[in-house]
Amino acid sequence: MSSILIKSATVVNENQQFVADILVKDGFIERIDKQIDTTADKVINAEGLHLFPGCIDDQVHFREPGLTHKAKIYTESRAAVAGGITSFMEMPNTVPNTLTQELLQDKYDIAVRTSLANYSFFMGASNDNIDEVLRTDTANVCGIKVFMGSSTGNMLVDNPGTLERIFSQSPMLVATHCEDEATIKSNLEHYKQLLGENIPVRLHPKIRSAEACYISSSMAVDLAKKHNTRLHILHISTEKETYLFDNSIPLKDKRITAEACIHHLWFSDKDYETKGNLIKWNPAVKTEHDRAGILKAVLNGRIDVIATDHAPHTIEEKSLPYLQAPSGGPLVQHALPAMLELYHQGKITLEQIAEKMAHNVAICFQVEKRGFIREGYYADLVLADLNAPWKVNKDNILYQCKWSPFEGTTFQSKIAYTIVSGNVVWANGSLVEGEAGKRLSFIR
Repeated sequence: MSSILIKSATVVNENQQFVADILVKDGFIERIDKQIDTTADKVINAEGLHLFPGCIDDQVHFREPGLTHKAKIYTESRAAVAGGITSFMEMPNTVPNTLTQELLQDKYDIAVRTSLANYSFFMGASNDNIDEVLRTDTANVCGIKVFMGSSTGNMLVDNPGTLERIFSQSPMLVATHCEDEATIKSNLEHYKQLLGENIPVRLHPKIRSAEACYISSSMAVDLAKKHNTRLHILHISTEKETYLFDNSIPLKDKRITAEACIHHLWFSDKDYETKGNLIKWNPAVKTEHDRAGILKAVLNGRIDVIATDHAPHTIEEKSLPYLQAPSGGPLVQHALPAMLELYHQGKITLEQIAEKMAHNVAICFQVEKRGFIREGYYADLVLADLNAPWKVNKDNILYQCKWSPFEGTTFQSKIAYTIVSGNVVWANGSLVEGEAGKRLSFIR
């Protein structure tokens, strides 16, 4: 391992900003001080740059194994670090679905060889694998994922008895995708009767409606309260859902937490006209009122973390008619720049970005020694230049799918350096290959 000395950075950490030097040694932050005079293998002049704790993305779909024509852990982890995301937690709806401990281990075996970012993988739940779920190692796996709405493969959990068992017996955090399947099917049938197969994408938020989200989210909250489950509801997409969550107690004491995603903070239903299927996600991007309500809940603490739900598909797949086009899109490379753009617009502070994309994720998941700029913690760090405009185009997109819903967007802020577990992996617009990321561990 090598040493890195970061000089004169404006540190954004734990609700404050200050100028400091940071000494990184053997993968960890050894010292934070106003001035550090020592030799190091690498010195980074960070004057004029802002130093953030590396973002921890608690919801990505990197498509490996089984869907590698869309993405791989290798490709998407590189896009992630280029965007300042130093750690990710990946979802189980790969092929085959991650429903056994052996299949879960297969993913870790891939990541240890190929991921440039730090990593963890969710164990998947189905209607018939509860015994496998209960075998999950709480210290080395981020959580259990439950699809309480439409899903791929065998991952829709709609059996009430199974849900009761998961919520009452899970030894760890349960992360849920909440949309009510019956409501979605009824809405879809309604529009098929009206329009046949030629349903426009602008009706996506009517089919996967606010009602479908609220029915499922409120059910999950009720189950969690009944069983004192550690529940984390993913990608809140409606203003109404935000009132299911509490902001009157410290995050570390919460048993029920919530996540907002970049696309629900950036886009609204007005964007379907120009973006079409490129912003077709589940849950759907909804109204401007919902977007504003989600941001309000992020700022007032009802929503605890910001993630991406990065879920790439090929452009050919996304170009299909609405009913055939898959939901999801690539986001990890552009998530932090997008949030910094909201900062430039006066909608969020830099300290709140660090809190929602790093600190709070570490607290929610009890991640060991990450998510903060502290002496003795892993050196997961991001240096951003807040005054370096650049435009997203195909030449600078690193996703394997080579497209982004942000194409054509000019961001004011650029990621200058990304350091993962003490290794520089992104520097001035280029990837730096070398040491792989590390497996996340959890204090539970």
